[in-house]
Amino acid sequence: MLGRKQEINLQLTELLDSALLAFCLWFGHFLRSQLVPVFIPDSVEIPPLEKFYWVIAVVAPFTPIVLEARGFYSNLVNKSPGHSIRQLTEALVIIGMCVAVCMVFFKWSVESRAVVIFSVALGALSLLLREAWQREMIRRRRIHGKGRERVIVAGEHGDIDAFLAGMSAGQSAEVEVVDRIDIMRRPVSDLVAALHAHSTSRVIFAAQHVHFSKIEEAVQACETEGVEAWIAADFFQTAIARPTFDVLGGRLMLVFHSTPQASWELLFKGIFDRVGALALLTLSLPLWIVAVIGIRLGSRGPVFFKQERAGLYGKPFVMWKFRTMRAGAESERATLEAGNEMDGPVFKITNDPRVFAFGRWLRRTSIDELPQLINVLRGEMSLVGPRPLPVYEIQCIEKHAQRRRLSVKPGLTCLWQVTGRNGIRSFEEWVALDLKYIDNWSLMLDLKILAQTLPAVLRGSGAS
Repeated sequence: MLGRKQEINLQLTELLDSALLAFCLWFGHFLRSQLVPVFIPDSVEIPPLEKFYWVIAVVAPFTPIVLEARGFYSNLVNKSPGHSIRQLTEALVIIGMCVAVCMVFFKWSVESRAVVIFSVALGALSLLLREAWQREMIRRRRIHGKGRERVIVAGEHGDIDAFLAGMSAGQSAEVEVVDRIDIMRRPVSDLVAALHAHSTSRVIFAAQHVHFSKIEEAVQACETEGVEAWIAADFFQTAIARPTFDVLGGRLMLVFHSTPQASWELLFKGIFDRVGALALLTLSLPLWIVAVIGIRLGSRGPVFFKQERAGLYGKPFVMWKFRTMRAGAESERATLEAGNEMDGPVFKITNDPRVFAFGRWLRRTSIDELPQLINVLRGEMSLVGPRPLPVYEIQCIEKHAQRRRLSVKPGLTCLWQVTGRNGIRSFEEWVALDLKYIDNWSLMLDLKILAQTLPAVLRGSGAS
């Protein structure tokens, strides 16, 4: 895993383990208080669960901390089950000693040894099963290449070999090296071309024997593209905004990022996207029915319009909309180019003759955009983010800095959507709004844009 993502994944795993342990303590009490008397009627009645709250408060949050200290979460792929059991046993002994200290010094009592035995057995089994499942998921990702981050490794040929050899098996399972660029022998334009070709999220520089000028030029190219640059060096000085340090393969990495970093906020954004999309999809079902009936009655052809759009880092995906143009409208675009009201690569006409009557109403009310909730549920889009452009328009972008809008997931709504939409005729202004969003992103900004979107849709601001 890579840096900050590894830290977040570790914290999520520890939270999951805490929840598992709390559940096991509750279930252990349930077994002893409710099931045991069924089979052993003469068993002694034990106190209610409230008497065991202090045990839960000690065991659930602190056991994952001790497990981390014992190395339980490290080297997951290559660790043997015996090693895991030994680490788990050591951690449980330490936690047991903590419980004993509380009993001695605070006079807190454990009202039932059976509850402890049941809970320890269930908790240990749950943690081992969770670890086995996680290990299997990593192995499957490694075999099938799914869920791996696409990266380019750049530098001098020998440095690249040495760097890749120093990566652990777990780190190698999380990344897919899609290209190797020797920046001492090849121009930076080759690196930029590789970024476009592979939809890469970051470039790792193994730069021990590379001239500083070469590194600086390559980092600047990554910055304008909105792609993170990781440099295996602790001596490189630069004035590029927002540099941070991380560790990969045992080496200090200097990271230059011009997009939001991996964080809990981004994690919550992803959760909010899917929950919000599911809720909106459910609430908007009557509008879907209206749209389907209207399209069927108002025009011949399919209900949905599907088009390949540029997603995160330019990776193509199929975006869904309700069809608002007559069938075969895409083939007519060339004849309408003279009437294009947008500069740059984007094509827009206020009164597009290809749009049929009911389709125009769908556009004015933005109901045509509702099927993109499916793209949000699939993880291809976000509720808030730069609007996705067709792949052929992205290929026509001449300024590399404008491609930085691709460094976040595209969205259903954005600053452009709530500040004029089609009233903005300058592609430069459109991109400036997208970059303003990226540079100032926060969950609060997303909520603010969502709150402004509904009034803009109701007003039909700039829609056509």
